[in-house]
Amino acid sequence: MAQQGTINVTTDNIFPIIKQFLYSDQEIFLRELVSNAVDATQKRKMLAQLGEVAEITDTPQVEVVIDDEANTLTIRDAGIGMTAEEIDKYINQIAFSGATDFLEKYKDADAKQAIIGHFGLGFYSAFMVADRVDIVTLSQREGSQAVKWSCDGSPNFSLEDIEKDAAGTDIVLHISEDAKEYLAEERIRGILNTYCKFMPVEIVQGTKSEYVDDPEGATDEDGKVKKVSVDVPFVVNKTEPAWTKKPADLSDEDYNEFYRDLYPMNFEDPLFHIHLNVDFPFNLTGILYLQKNRIHLYSNQVFITDNVENIVPDFLTLLHGVIDSPDIPLNVSRSYLQEDANVKKISGHISKKVSDKLAQMFKKDREAFEAQWDDLRVFVEYGMLTDEKFAERAQKFFLYKDTTGKCHTHEELMAAVGETQKDKHGKVILPYTPHAEGQHSYVKEATDRGYTVLVMDGPLAAHVVSKLEQTHSDVQFKRVDADIADKLVEKDEELSSALDEKQEETLKPILEGAFPGESYKVKFAPMSPTSAPLVITQSEFMRRMKEQQAVGGGGFTMFGDMPDSYDVTVNANHPLANALLNESDDAKRSALAKQAANLARLSQGLLEGEELTAFIQDGFAQLQQS
Repeated sequence: MAQQGTINVTTDNIFPIIKQFLYSDQEIFLRELVSNAVDATQKRKMLAQLGEVAEITDTPQVEVVIDDEANTLTIRDAGIGMTAEEIDKYINQIAFSGATDFLEKYKDADAKQAIIGHFGLGFYSAFMVADRVDIVTLSQREGSQAVKWSCDGSPNFSLEDIEKDAAGTDIVLHISEDAKEYLAEERIRGILNTYCKFMPVEIVQGTKSEYVDDPEGATDEDGKVKKVSVDVPFVVNKTEPAWTKKPADLSDEDYNEFYRDLYPMNFEDPLFHIHLNVDFPFNLTGILYLQKNRIHLYSNQVFITDNVENIVPDFLTLLHGVIDSPDIPLNVSRSYLQEDANVKKISGHISKKVSDKLAQMFKKDREAFEAQWDDLRVFVEYGMLTDEKFAERAQKFFLYKDTTGKCHTHEELMAAVGETQKDKHGKVILPYTPHAEGQHSYVKEATDRGYTVLVMDGPLAAHVVSKLEQTHSDVQFKRVDADIADKLVEKDEELSSALDEKQEETLKPILEGAFPGESYKVKFAPMSPTSAPLVITQSEFMRRMKEQQAVGGGGFTMFGDMPDSYDVTVNANHPLANALLNESDDAKRSALAKQAANLARLSQGLLEGEELTAFIQDGFAQLQQS
C-alpha cells in the first residue's frame, strides 16, 4: 500500500511562488531537472571512486524521453538514485538541500565541483509544466528498495515500493494541457541546446541517423564494405568545452573552433580571445572574444543567461563568449544577479583581464595592434567612458591616430607636437576631425601651419575628447572647423587687418544678407590673403554638447533643442573684401556676396535642397553664357 503524506512546506502556495518569482522563463524547468540528473550522475561517480557504490563500467548519460501517447516527458539518469528516506528528506522536506548535505558529508573528497544545483526547489520547477510528477528511483547502494513518489502539484503526495531493473532515477512529467509544446522534439532539443550544451555528462535526446559499415560484412561490386543507415542516440552536448581545459593545452585554432561552436552564424574569426582561469577570491573560468554579441553566463557548465547588461560593466557587453562560475547563484532572478557580491567581483576581474590582454597585445606586437586599432578603438573608448579603472589602465595602450595614419600614445603625441601646438595660456591644443576627406580644406589649413590633426570619429567622439581632457588637464581638443586655422592655437602675435572699422561696418550687412535666417553670425579677422575668403565654423562647446546628448549621457536638454548656429569669419585680407567694397552696382555686389556665401556653405555641406539645385543651375547657366 502506498504511503500518503503532506509535503513539509511553510505555505500551500509554494508552486505559485516558484512560477512567479524564482524562474523568469517557464522552459527553465528542463535546465533544473537535467542539472539534477547530472548532479546525481556526478555523485555516483564520486561515490564509486570512494568504493561506496559499485564501480562504473558504462558511459554515464542523462536521457530526455518524449512519449506522445502518454503525454509524458521523462528525464532519466543512471546516477546515485534515492531511497524512500532520501526522498522524504530531499523532496518532501523542502527546507533541506540534498546538495548542501552531500557537500558537508564529502567536503574532504573535493565534492564541490560535482554539484550543480540543489534538489528541492529546483525539482519543483517541474510543476510549471506538469499536472503530475512521478519520481521512479532505485538507489545505487546495495540492497536498496526501488520506490515511486507521485504528486499532483498540491502539498499531497504518495510514496510506494516498486520494482525497477536499473539503479538511477526517472523524473516523469505528465505534461499539462497548456504546456503541450514541451512534447515536441524540436522544442525540447532547442532548450537543451540553450541551457545544457556544455554540461559535463552526456545528454541524449532522441536519435539521429548515421552511416556505418554493414555489421554483416556485405560488400559492393568494388569489394568495399557497404554502408548502412542506423539510428544512434543523439548527444546534444559537449562534455569538455574549451573553457574547462588549460590554456596551455589549446591552440589558436581550438579557440576559433570553440568560437564557431558558440556562434555558428559568425564567419569571421574574432580579433582576440581571453581565457579566464581564477581560483581565488572566487572561482571563475571562461573564454571571451571581441566581436559584438553577448556573453553567455554559466554556473558549473549550466547556462544561466546571455542578457548580462547591468551585471557586467557596460563595455564588456561588446564581448561575447562564456564565463562559468559556481560562485554565481543558479536559481535566482536577474535583478538579484545584479546585486550579487560575487558577480560584481567577477565583473571587476574580467575588466582587469581585458585591459591586461590589450596591454600585452600592444607591448608584444605594436604593429599588429595598430593594424587592429580601428576595430578595437570603439571597444576601448566605450570601456574608458563606462569603467574608471579600465580608463586608468587604458592609458598604456590607447592610441591617437592622425590624418597621415600614424598612431601615437599620449606621451608620444605630446613629444611630437612640442611647443608648436601650445597656446598662449600653456594648453596643448589638439585639432581633430571626424572626417579627414570631408573636412579637407580645414585639415589642410591646420597641417600647413605644422599642426598634427587627429582623427576622432564615431558616435562616441564627443564623449571621448571630453574624457581625455579630464584625464589630461593640460590638453584641449578643438575640431578643425571650430575656429579659423589662425585661432585654433591662439598665440600672442596677430596679423594686421587690411580693413578698418568703417569698412567692416559697410561689408557686414551685405554679407549677413547673403546667408539665410539668423543662424549665421558674421565677424571679421585678419588672415593670410591665400586663405579662404569666408570660413564657416561652429562653437566647439555647443557642437560637442549637442553630439554628446545625441548619443546620451552628456549635455542638457537645452542644447538638443537649440538650432545649429555658425560663425562666418570674413578674411579681412582676402581680395574678395576689396572687390565687394569697390563694386558700385548693388545687384552685382549682392550676387557676388551670395555666390561666396553659397560656396562657403557648400564646403561644409550646408547648402541643400532648392538652394543647392538653384546654385548648380546658375553655375551651368554661367558656363553656357561664357
